[in-house]
Amino acid sequence: MLRSMTGYGRGQAVNDKWDISVEIKSVNHRYFEWSSKIPKTFLFLEDKLKAKVQEAVSRGKVEALLSIYTVGQQDVQVEVNQSVAAGYVNALRTAAPALSLEDNLKLSDLLRFSDIFTLKRMEVDEEELWATVSEVAQTALDAFVAMKETEGKKLREDVLNRRGAIEEMLSQVEERAPKLRSEYYDRLYQKLSEVLEDKNIDESRLVTEAGIFADKVAIDEETVRLRSHLHQLGELLEGSEPVGRKLDFLVQEMNREVNTIGSKAQDVAIARLVVDMKAEIEKIREQIQNIE
Repeated sequence: MLRSMTGYGRGQAVNDKWDISVEIKSVNHRYFEWSSKIPKTFLFLEDKLKAKVQEAVSRGKVEALLSIYTVGQQDVQVEVNQSVAAGYVNALRTAAPALSLEDNLKLSDLLRFSDIFTLKRMEVDEEELWATVSEVAQTALDAFVAMKETEGKKLREDVLNRRGAIEEMLSQVEERAPKLRSEYYDRLYQKLSEVLEDKNIDESRLVTEAGIFADKVAIDEETVRLRSHLHQLGELLEGSEPVGRKLDFLVQEMNREVNTIGSKAQDVAIARLVVDMKAEIEKIREQIQNIE
């Protein structure tokens, strides 16, 4: 199913050890770009989380937010190095008389000396923790992908409608094209006849030259290629694989063929159709920028 590159999903789980939540969101981007916000203590989980997300996302600017809290226990214990603390106290009290300072040392004063304290983090079973995080991440990914597919369905419908409009206009161009060559040939033949009226020019040569120039306004090849591109567009939109880059290339080719039709045709009616087709192609191009 076609997917948008815009999506959001969240998952959460609480057990007797952990309260874990994972949020995943993305916006359109040419390639896969990863960023994350993970507590420093649990950065060892980032590579696994990224790999899991990449299994579901081929491109887009993806941001993941992982929150982990302990339940019913402290994940960090603070230990005081009493010998170091005593050393600071003795040094300060010895210095106080010499510096004519009052000895009003309080416990809060010791907070300035960070080397007194040691942070001891609880031991974590990394595999057990990852198993829980992986389940929560999968819940977030399921919601994330569901939103991308919902948005992708809307994009697909819009692009198909515009494709249909282009096909209708192309049919009008194809109907007009044979008359275009004939009319151009007649006008050119008439002008050549007038210019070369006093010259001794063979009639068959005149017909041949007029025909050669008239062929230059023929747009049959361009209309065939454009219709082929429109058919390919429909097939890609019905597929299940990521097709954003293919669509981007295909739309460029469609635009190229329409431009060529406009420059070769030299016809007011076709020129108007070309302008309208280019407008629809541009709208398609804007939409597919958000297709994965």
